[in-house]
Amino acid sequence: MTGPSIHTIPAEGAGQRIDNFLLRHLKGVPRTRVYRLLRRGEVRVNGGRTRPTYRLRAGDRVRIPPVRQAGSDGVTKPSPQVIERLEAAILHEDDRLLILDKPSGMAVHGGSGLAYGIVEALRIMRPRVAFLDLAHRLDRDTSGCLVLAKRRSTLRALHEAFRENAVDKHYLALLQGVPTLAEQRVDAPLRAEAGKGGERVMRVHPQGQSARTDFRVLASYGSWSLVQARLYTGRTHQIRVHAASIGHPVAMDNRYGETRNDPTLRALGLKRLFLHAQTLGFELPSHGPVTVQAPLPDALQQILDSLSES
Repeated sequence: MTGPSIHTIPAEGAGQRIDNFLLRHLKGVPRTRVYRLLRRGEVRVNGGRTRPTYRLRAGDRVRIPPVRQAGSDGVTKPSPQVIERLEAAILHEDDRLLILDKPSGMAVHGGSGLAYGIVEALRIMRPRVAFLDLAHRLDRDTSGCLVLAKRRSTLRALHEAFRENAVDKHYLALLQGVPTLAEQRVDAPLRAEAGKGGERVMRVHPQGQSARTDFRVLASYGSWSLVQARLYTGRTHQIRVHAASIGHPVAMDNRYGETRNDPTLRALGLKRLFLHAQTLGFELPSHGPVTVQAPLPDALQQILDSLSES
Protein backbone atom coordinates (compact mmCIF):
# COMPACT_ATOMS: atom_id res chain seq x y z
CA MET A 1 0.00 0.00 0.00
CA THR A 2 1.21 3.52 -0.71
CA GLY A 3 0.53 6.22 1.85
CA PRO A 4 -1.41 9.39 1.11
CA SER A 5 0.76 11.60 -1.05
CA ILE A 6 0.67 15.18 -2.24
CA HIS A 7 2.06 16.03 -5.67
CA THR A 8 2.65 19.62 -6.77
CA ILE A 9 2.41 19.92 -10.54
CA PRO A 10 5.49 21.53 -12.16
CA ALA A 11 5.27 23.79 -15.20
CA GLU A 12 6.36 20.88 -17.43
CA GLY A 13 3.40 18.84 -16.23
CA ALA A 14 0.75 21.46 -16.92
CA GLY A 15 -1.90 20.59 -19.47
CA GLN A 16 -2.15 16.86 -18.83
CA ARG A 17 -5.44 15.32 -17.78
CA ILE A 18 -5.79 14.19 -14.18
CA ASP A 19 -6.73 10.64 -15.22
CA ASN A 20 -3.55 10.27 -17.28
CA PHE A 21 -1.51 11.73 -14.42
CA LEU A 22 -2.94 9.14 -12.02
CA LEU A 23 -2.40 6.24 -14.43
CA ARG A 24 1.27 7.17 -14.62
CA HIS A 25 1.70 7.50 -10.87
CA LEU A 26 -0.37 4.48 -9.87
CA LYS A 27 1.53 1.92 -11.91
CA GLY A 28 -0.15 -1.47 -11.77
CA VAL A 29 -3.52 -0.12 -10.63
CA PRO A 30 -6.34 -1.07 -13.07
CA ARG A 31 -7.81 1.81 -15.06
CA THR A 32 -11.26 1.02 -13.67
CA ARG A 33 -9.93 1.47 -10.14
CA VAL A 34 -8.36 4.83 -11.04
CA TYR A 35 -11.63 6.16 -12.46
CA ARG A 36 -13.49 4.87 -9.40
CA LEU A 37 -11.16 6.91 -7.18
CA LEU A 38 -12.04 10.00 -9.20
CA ARG A 39 -15.78 9.35 -9.17
CA ARG A 40 -15.80 8.86 -5.41
CA GLY A 41 -13.81 12.03 -4.81
CA GLU A 42 -10.94 10.15 -3.18
CA VAL A 43 -8.49 12.05 -5.38
CA ARG A 44 -8.40 15.75 -4.56
CA VAL A 45 -6.99 18.66 -6.54
CA ASN A 46 -6.35 21.75 -4.43
CA GLY A 47 -8.59 20.22 -1.77
CA GLY A 48 -11.60 19.62 -4.02
CA ARG A 49 -13.13 16.88 -6.14
CA THR A 50 -12.36 16.79 -9.85
CA ARG A 51 -13.46 15.17 -13.08
CA PRO A 52 -11.28 12.78 -15.11
CA THR A 53 -11.09 15.34 -17.92
CA TYR A 54 -9.68 18.12 -15.73
CA ARG A 55 -6.39 19.43 -17.11
CA LEU A 56 -3.81 20.12 -14.46
CA ARG A 57 -2.20 23.52 -14.05
CA ALA A 58 1.25 24.42 -12.81
CA GLY A 59 1.13 24.63 -9.01
CA ASP A 60 -1.92 22.37 -8.59
CA ARG A 61 -1.70 20.14 -5.51
CA VAL A 62 -2.94 16.61 -6.13
CA ARG A 63 -3.71 14.36 -3.16
CA ILE A 64 -3.60 10.63 -3.97
CA PRO A 65 -5.10 8.31 -1.33
CA PRO A 66 -3.56 5.02 -0.19
CA VAL A 67 -3.98 2.54 -3.04
CA ARG A 68 -2.85 -1.06 -3.30
CA GLN A 69 -0.63 -1.26 -6.35
CA ALA A 70 -0.20 -4.50 -8.22
CA GLY A 71 3.21 -5.41 -9.57
CA SER A 72 5.15 -6.39 -6.45
CA ASP A 73 3.45 -9.79 -6.62
CA GLY A 74 4.13 -10.13 -10.37
CA VAL A 75 0.47 -9.82 -11.37
CA THR A 76 0.89 -6.85 -13.67
CA LYS A 77 4.63 -6.23 -13.69
CA PRO A 78 6.30 -7.27 -16.97
CA SER A 79 8.42 -10.37 -16.72
CA PRO A 80 12.23 -10.09 -16.92
CA GLN A 81 11.98 -11.63 -20.41
CA VAL A 82 9.59 -8.90 -21.58
CA ILE A 83 11.75 -6.16 -20.08
CA GLU A 84 14.85 -7.61 -21.73
CA ARG A 85 13.01 -7.82 -25.05
CA LEU A 86 11.89 -4.20 -24.87
CA GLU A 87 15.33 -2.94 -23.83
CA ALA A 88 16.83 -4.69 -26.85
CA ALA A 89 14.18 -3.14 -29.09
CA ILE A 90 15.05 0.50 -28.31
CA LEU A 91 16.17 2.22 -31.52
CA HIS A 92 16.81 5.71 -30.13
CA GLU A 93 16.72 7.35 -26.71
CA ASP A 94 17.67 10.77 -25.41
CA ASP A 95 16.36 13.18 -22.80
CA ARG A 96 13.25 13.95 -24.87
CA LEU A 97 12.48 10.84 -26.92
CA LEU A 98 12.33 7.08 -26.72
CA ILE A 99 11.77 5.24 -30.02
CA LEU A 100 11.09 1.54 -29.94
CA ASP A 101 11.00 -1.25 -32.50
CA LYS A 102 7.64 -2.45 -31.20
CA PRO A 103 7.27 -6.24 -31.14
CA SER A 104 4.22 -7.73 -32.82
CA GLY A 105 1.61 -9.06 -30.40
CA MET A 106 2.16 -6.40 -27.76
CA ALA A 107 -0.51 -3.73 -27.29
CA VAL A 108 0.66 -0.15 -26.83
CA HIS A 109 -1.76 0.26 -23.88
CA GLY A 110 -3.11 -2.05 -21.19
CA GLY A 111 -6.83 -2.63 -20.77
CA SER A 112 -9.47 -4.96 -22.25
CA GLY A 113 -8.08 -7.87 -20.28
CA LEU A 114 -4.42 -6.85 -20.67
CA ALA A 115 -2.55 -6.20 -17.42
CA TYR A 116 -0.13 -3.84 -19.14
CA GLY A 117 0.88 -2.51 -22.51
CA ILE A 118 4.15 -1.19 -23.88
CA VAL A 119 3.76 2.28 -22.40
CA GLU A 120 3.06 0.87 -18.91
CA ALA A 121 6.01 -1.51 -19.21
CA LEU A 122 8.36 1.29 -20.27
CA ARG A 123 7.23 3.46 -17.36
CA ILE A 124 8.21 0.64 -15.03
CA MET A 125 11.52 0.26 -16.85
CA ARG A 126 12.21 4.01 -16.59
CA PRO A 127 11.03 4.87 -13.03
CA ARG A 128 13.09 8.07 -12.92
CA VAL A 129 11.48 9.49 -16.04
CA ALA A 130 8.71 11.75 -14.73
CA PHE A 131 6.81 11.83 -18.01
CA LEU A 132 6.58 9.16 -20.70
CA ASP A 133 3.71 8.97 -23.16
CA LEU A 134 2.86 7.76 -26.66
CA ALA A 135 3.11 10.19 -29.56
CA HIS A 136 1.09 7.85 -31.81
CA ARG A 137 -0.09 4.24 -31.91
CA LEU A 138 0.46 1.01 -33.76
CA ASP A 139 -1.98 -1.88 -33.96
CA ARG A 140 -1.25 -4.73 -31.57
CA ASP A 141 -0.15 -7.08 -34.37
CA THR A 142 1.92 -4.44 -36.19
CA SER A 143 5.64 -4.23 -35.46
CA GLY A 144 8.13 -1.42 -35.98
CA CYS A 145 8.87 2.20 -35.13
CA LEU A 146 6.91 3.58 -32.17
CA VAL A 147 7.67 7.01 -30.65
CA LEU A 148 7.24 8.05 -27.02
CA ALA A 149 7.91 11.49 -25.57
CA LYS A 150 9.70 12.14 -22.28
CA ARG A 151 8.48 15.72 -21.98
CA ARG A 152 5.03 17.16 -22.40
CA SER A 153 6.39 19.93 -24.64
CA THR A 154 7.94 17.25 -26.88
CA LEU A 155 4.65 15.35 -26.96
CA ARG A 156 2.81 18.49 -28.07
CA ALA A 157 5.38 19.08 -30.81
CA LEU A 158 5.10 15.47 -31.99
CA HIS A 159 1.30 15.60 -31.99
CA GLU A 160 1.46 18.71 -34.15
CA ALA A 161 3.94 17.06 -36.52
CA PHE A 162 1.70 14.01 -36.94
CA ARG A 163 -1.38 16.21 -37.32
CA GLU A 164 0.29 18.35 -39.98
CA ASN A 165 1.61 15.26 -41.83
CA ALA A 166 5.17 16.39 -41.17
CA VAL A 167 6.29 12.88 -40.17
CA ASP A 168 7.76 10.64 -42.87
CA LYS A 169 6.26 7.16 -42.34
CA HIS A 170 7.01 4.06 -44.40
CA TYR A 171 5.65 0.56 -43.80
CA LEU A 172 6.35 -2.83 -45.34
CA ALA A 173 3.36 -5.08 -46.04
CA LEU A 174 2.73 -8.35 -47.82
CA LEU A 175 -0.42 -8.06 -49.93
CA GLN A 176 -2.57 -10.70 -51.51
CA GLY A 177 -2.26 -10.70 -55.29
CA VAL A 178 -0.19 -8.48 -57.57
CA PRO A 179 -1.36 -4.87 -58.03
CA THR A 180 -1.78 -3.81 -61.65
CA LEU A 181 0.25 -0.64 -61.06
CA ALA A 182 3.76 -0.72 -59.60
CA GLU A 183 2.94 2.53 -57.81
CA GLN A 184 -0.54 3.45 -56.71
CA ARG A 185 -2.04 6.27 -54.65
CA VAL A 186 -5.13 5.53 -52.58
CA ASP A 187 -6.83 8.74 -51.55
CA ALA A 188 -10.00 7.49 -49.85
CA PRO A 189 -11.68 8.92 -46.72
CA LEU A 190 -12.23 6.58 -43.78
CA ARG A 191 -15.01 6.40 -41.21
CA ALA A 192 -15.41 4.24 -38.12
CA GLU A 193 -18.41 1.91 -38.03
CA ALA A 194 -19.68 -0.95 -35.90
CA GLY A 195 -18.77 -4.32 -37.36
CA LYS A 196 -19.72 -7.86 -36.46
CA GLY A 197 -20.10 -8.34 -32.72
CA GLY A 198 -19.96 -4.60 -32.20
CA GLU A 199 -16.22 -4.33 -32.89
CA ARG A 200 -14.99 -1.04 -34.29
CA VAL A 201 -13.99 -1.20 -37.95
CA MET A 202 -12.96 1.41 -40.47
CA ARG A 203 -14.64 1.75 -43.86
CA VAL A 204 -14.02 3.83 -46.97
CA HIS A 205 -16.83 6.38 -46.88
CA PRO A 206 -17.33 9.73 -48.65
CA GLN A 207 -18.20 11.37 -45.32
CA GLY A 208 -15.15 9.97 -43.53
CA GLN A 209 -11.87 11.67 -42.64
CA SER A 210 -9.38 12.26 -45.42
CA ALA A 211 -6.76 9.52 -45.76
CA ARG A 212 -3.96 8.95 -48.25
CA THR A 213 -1.63 5.99 -48.69
CA ASP A 214 0.89 5.51 -51.50
CA PHE A 215 1.76 1.89 -52.34
CA ARG A 216 4.89 0.83 -54.23
CA VAL A 217 5.50 -2.78 -55.22
CA LEU A 218 8.97 -3.95 -54.19
CA ALA A 219 8.75 -7.64 -55.15
CA SER A 220 6.24 -10.25 -56.27
CA TYR A 221 6.03 -13.84 -55.04
CA GLY A 222 3.46 -15.61 -57.18
CA SER A 223 0.11 -14.65 -55.63
CA TRP A 224 1.66 -12.29 -53.05
CA SER A 225 3.39 -8.91 -53.28
CA LEU A 226 5.74 -7.10 -50.93
CA VAL A 227 4.94 -3.38 -50.95
CA GLN A 228 6.17 -0.26 -49.27
CA ALA A 229 3.32 1.90 -48.03
CA ARG A 230 3.87 5.57 -47.32
CA LEU A 231 1.35 7.22 -45.02
CA TYR A 232 0.38 10.84 -45.49
CA THR A 233 -2.28 10.64 -42.77
CA GLY A 234 -2.58 8.48 -39.69
CA ARG A 235 -6.09 7.07 -39.56
CA THR A 236 -6.87 3.91 -37.60
CA HIS A 237 -6.12 0.76 -39.66
CA GLN A 238 -5.42 3.01 -42.65
CA ILE A 239 -3.03 0.77 -44.58
CA ARG A 240 -5.14 -2.33 -43.93
CA VAL A 241 -8.37 -0.69 -45.12
CA HIS A 242 -6.81 1.01 -48.14
CA ALA A 243 -5.09 -2.21 -49.20
CA ALA A 244 -8.36 -4.14 -48.93
CA SER A 245 -10.22 -1.40 -50.82
CA ILE A 246 -8.08 -1.96 -53.92
CA GLY A 247 -8.53 -5.73 -53.74
CA HIS A 248 -5.16 -6.56 -52.19
CA PRO A 249 -5.61 -7.02 -48.41
CA VAL A 250 -2.67 -7.40 -46.07
CA ALA A 251 -1.63 -10.99 -45.40
CA MET A 252 -3.11 -12.53 -42.23
CA ASP A 253 -5.51 -9.63 -41.69
CA ASN A 254 -8.44 -11.35 -39.98
CA ARG A 255 -10.46 -8.12 -39.86
CA TYR A 256 -10.19 -6.74 -43.39
CA GLY A 257 -8.56 -9.58 -45.31
CA GLU A 258 -9.51 -12.72 -47.17
CA THR A 259 -8.72 -15.35 -44.54
CA ARG A 260 -9.34 -18.23 -46.95
CA ASN A 261 -6.07 -17.30 -48.65
CA ASP A 262 -3.98 -17.27 -45.47
CA PRO A 263 -3.52 -21.07 -44.94
CA THR A 264 -0.73 -21.00 -47.54
CA LEU A 265 1.21 -18.56 -45.39
CA ARG A 266 0.33 -20.35 -42.17
CA ALA A 267 1.83 -23.50 -43.64
CA LEU A 268 5.05 -21.54 -44.14
CA GLY A 269 4.98 -20.49 -40.48
CA LEU A 270 3.40 -17.02 -40.59
CA LYS A 271 1.45 -16.44 -37.38
CA ARG A 272 0.89 -12.67 -37.48
CA LEU A 273 -0.25 -9.76 -39.58
CA PHE A 274 2.41 -8.99 -42.20
CA LEU A 275 2.67 -5.25 -41.51
CA HIS A 276 5.79 -3.51 -40.24
CA ALA A 277 6.51 0.18 -39.55
CA GLN A 278 9.87 0.35 -41.30
CA THR A 279 11.04 3.96 -41.06
CA LEU A 280 10.10 7.16 -39.27
CA GLY A 281 11.51 10.63 -39.74
CA PHE A 282 10.67 14.03 -38.30
CA GLU A 283 12.19 17.26 -37.05
CA LEU A 284 11.41 18.97 -33.75
CA PRO A 285 12.16 22.55 -32.64
CA SER A 286 15.43 22.79 -30.66
CA HIS A 287 16.04 19.08 -31.23
CA GLY A 288 16.90 18.67 -34.89
CA PRO A 289 16.06 15.89 -37.35
CA VAL A 290 15.42 12.34 -36.17
CA THR A 291 15.33 9.35 -38.50
CA VAL A 292 15.05 5.73 -37.39
CA GLN A 293 14.67 2.42 -39.18
CA ALA A 294 13.41 -0.87 -37.79
CA PRO A 295 14.68 -3.94 -39.68
CA LEU A 296 12.12 -6.46 -40.91
CA PRO A 297 11.61 -9.04 -38.12
CA ASP A 298 13.19 -12.44 -38.72
CA ALA A 299 9.78 -14.13 -38.71
CA LEU A 300 8.65 -11.99 -41.66
CA GLN A 301 11.94 -12.24 -43.52
CA GLN A 302 11.76 -16.03 -43.28
CA ILE A 303 8.34 -15.94 -44.97
CA LEU A 304 9.75 -13.90 -47.86
CA ASP A 305 12.66 -16.33 -48.17
CA SER A 306 10.24 -19.26 -48.24
CA LEU A 307 8.06 -17.60 -50.87
CA SER A 308 11.14 -16.93 -53.01
CA GLU A 309 12.06 -20.61 -52.94
CA SER A 310 8.58 -21.89 -53.71
